Amino acid sequence: MSYQHQYVDGTRIHFALGKVVCIGRNYAEHAKELDNPIPSEPLLFIKPGSCVVPLDGGFKIPEERGSVHYEAEIAVLLGKSLSPQPSEEEVLDAISGFAPALDLTLRDLQAQLKEKGLPWERAKCFDGACVLPPFVVGSTFEDLADIGIRLTINGEVRQDGNSALMLNPIVAMIQHMASQFSLHAGDVILTGTPAGVGPLNVGDELVLELPGVSRFEGRVL
Repeated sequence: MSYQHQYVDGTRIHFALGKVVCIGRNYAEHAKELDNPIPSEPLLFIKPGSCVVPLDGGFKIPEERGSVHYEAEIAVLLGKSLSPQPSEEEVLDAISGFAPALDLTLRDLQAQLKEKGLPWERAKCFDGACVLPPFVVGSTFEDLADIGIRLTINGEVRQDGNSALMLNPIVAMIQHMASQFSLHAGDVILTGTPAGVGPLNVGDELVLELPGVSRFEGRVL
């Protein structure tokens, strides 16, 4: 696999890339903008590790498959496996890093599949559907209820959110995920996207940030 986890300082992380565990509609305003109801319990889905690509050097999108939407999210890297019922302390101890990430969605295909009542993994799990820059170490944030996420495209801020607005806070979210399926070192948690999602186009210049902590530039090739 070409992608490797790394920290901002360039240090490589010595465990294999695992799966990407995601939560949908974790910000009320995002659910509203897509005219979706707020789930009564966490809406979980998984992307395979094979869909992960780095932001550095730019990334490609499958334009021939319809509209590709960006969704900026706070990514959490696990450095330890978790038990099925982890305590808050165990979850915090397992968090190895944080990064701003892009969850990409084939929006036209997703809509078609949803209309037919079919699973929509094909709209979320294509190669390149998760764009990850390097992580900052987990101890960077003392308060996980105050982590910003921002995406700027062609000089215009498109998404500007904060973990304080999450319907399912980070630790409780990971605890719920661990109760549903095994979480291992190398797994990445995508924590949901704030309002402002929209289409990407070839040539778009992106800035992806955890404001005040890490900032990365990339381009749609």
